[in-house]
Amino acid sequence: MEVTGCTRLAGLIAKPAKHSISPLMHNAAFKANNIDAVYLAFEIEKEQLAAMMKSITALNMIGVNVSMPYKRAVLPYLDELSEAATLTGAVNTILPQKDGRLVGHNTDGSGFMRSLVDSKIDIIGEEITVIGTGGAATAICVQAALDGVKKINVFNRQGKFFNQKLQKINEIEKKTQCKLSLTDLADVKAVNKALRNSKLLVNATDVGMKPNEAQTPIQDFSALHNDLAVYDVIYNPRKTKLIQIANEKGLKTVNGLGMLLYQGAYAFELWTGKKMPLEIVRPLVANS
Repeated sequence: MEVTGCTRLAGLIAKPAKHSISPLMHNAAFKANNIDAVYLAFEIEKEQLAAMMKSITALNMIGVNVSMPYKRAVLPYLDELSEAATLTGAVNTILPQKDGRLVGHNTDGSGFMRSLVDSKIDIIGEEITVIGTGGAATAICVQAALDGVKKINVFNRQGKFFNQKLQKINEIEKKTQCKLSLTDLADVKAVNKALRNSKLLVNATDVGMKPNEAQTPIQDFSALHNDLAVYDVIYNPRKTKLIQIANEKGLKTVNGLGMLLYQGAYAFELWTGKKMPLEIVRPLVANS
């Protein structure tokens, strides 16, 4: 990739950021589309966030991705939010406007829903179960609700933020046509009842991620049934213990690589107006 005097900058704001495969994805997409731009990862401290946000406009950046721990922290610096970002309360993509305004989007949920299409899993009008209430879980719930999922059963460990999370679940329900509930994950009977009625189980936590591959978000697998698909947002390892167990029962399973790919593809399209060349980027993601 040749850098010129006209080369524009895109990037990722996160900590840590050095592990990210976003530069690999977006630089390949820029090259394939003959876009004179380069994507870099910026690992910054929280004290540097205000200066970083000002630099987006000052440097005429083409776009910015945001990852942990800054998805909520950037909100005060933004001029406008998309519907999904507003409901999620978090941003993973920033689109600079010609007039200097910064618009926040959340493409995580859209990436999740698009990856289901690839896997031929249709949850529109159906009931699903989601484990977790963090950023990924909330984005998934928001987009699923906006897209027409009938009911979402959310489970999480009952900690000090449980009531706060319940308020967010109630807000999503009020703003959409979807029925949502939040229940303590320790209530195994409630979990199993939800699973028996669900078309999809989503693990939106980091339980099962390296180096804790032996862990699973649920302990009782008796309610897993043939019409249930299992989705794990984790992609390292590619097959978590949860996915292995579901495979042994003959269930359709999906890992988090598709969500990762498509959230990036939606961000790329917002910035450039062009499609990310998935035939080029998908193998890079799969082999990363």
